[in-house]
Amino acid sequence: MTDEPGSTAVQAGPAPAAARPPRARMLYVDNLRILLTALVVLHHTAVTYGNIPAWYYTEPARDGSGLLLDVFVMFNQAFFMGFFFMIAGYFTPPSYDRKGTRPFVRDRLKRLGIPLLLFLLLIRPLTGFAGYADLRAEFAARGESLPYWIYYVLSWDAGPMWFVEVLLVFAALYALVRRRGARRLLAPGGDAGREPVRTPRPLRPLAVVVFTVALALATYLWRFPVPNGTYVPYLGLPTPSYFPQYASFFVLGVLAHRRGWPGMLSKAAGRAGFVVASVATLAYLPVAMTAKEGALDGHGTWQSLASATWESVFAIGVVIGLTVLFRERFNRQGPGTAFLSRHAFAVYVLHAPVLVGLGYAFRWLHAPAAAKFALVAALALPLCWAVAYAVRSLPRADRVL
Repeated sequence: MTDEPGSTAVQAGPAPAAARPPRARMLYVDNLRILLTALVVLHHTAVTYGNIPAWYYTEPARDGSGLLLDVFVMFNQAFFMGFFFMIAGYFTPPSYDRKGTRPFVRDRLKRLGIPLLLFLLLIRPLTGFAGYADLRAEFAARGESLPYWIYYVLSWDAGPMWFVEVLLVFAALYALVRRRGARRLLAPGGDAGREPVRTPRPLRPLAVVVFTVALALATYLWRFPVPNGTYVPYLGLPTPSYFPQYASFFVLGVLAHRRGWPGMLSKAAGRAGFVVASVATLAYLPVAMTAKEGALDGHGTWQSLASATWESVFAIGVVIGLTVLFRERFNRQGPGTAFLSRHAFAVYVLHAPVLVGLGYAFRWLHAPAAAKFALVAALALPLCWAVAYAVRSLPRADRVL
């Protein structure tokens, strides 16, 4: 989804090619993206068969196993999209350093904007047409008609590509900040002749604690006006209540690149991340299980403070833990994992119609929610990568997917 790392120098424009030493590809980050992309597919499969009707095709659970799928969605939602934004933030500075403002913005528009338009103009109508057919039948039963163009306009949103939509905004803001910083360096009295370089600094435990507390408080306050369940139509933002995490994790990714944090996290920090996330979950479960409906969502309840705190602690703990785990254990690729990594972004863009197609294909099957989830997930993962491979094999498609 993002560029490879490059120079760590903070500079006004792209450095000459000879001044940019090549850096080894961070294979563990590529492998993390495989994991997160697979979680996106599994997440939307779980939504299909759970009790959260927030997908193009859903079969609300009729048995208790649907609750297990809802719990899976809750744990995913707490960290996985924030982790995507952090990874994107990590690779944003080197991309800007290599290209400069205008080429960087052009590249973002090409590599993010074209897939977004592809989804909005082609994939979204394909994905939602079966839903339109069902809704049109309901209108016809009442003696009314529903032209497709009305449905198309009123149902307009970016679907899962909301992530790309928001990432485009973050990239534009980053370019604006860097551009203004470059102008200050070139102003009279500025030190335009010297490139300030950020030296690596270890990530201190106190800084992690302070950031976690600040994120929890910001999320709690944000959910006064934007509680869980808020949906922004047309823009298609399904989880705006998590925006403090998304924005701060993107910034954290930028800082992590400049200060070399991923490479300096110790193995003990990784273990501590998983332990803290687990302890926080055990402490939060009684609150989640006994809270009244809507109490966890926001509006200033103490339960919403507990929810925001758990999400922040869990997300940061899991991100640190996974980063260290993959750096130490999964920092290599064979042909298979290289294939999965190369097609991961295409899977993200194309998975929606695959899941909807499988949902309709197995509509006839009456089985527990968890069983249908397992069946469809087992088929969806390889099928999504197969479709991604087929689409990226089209002429020039691999330049943007």
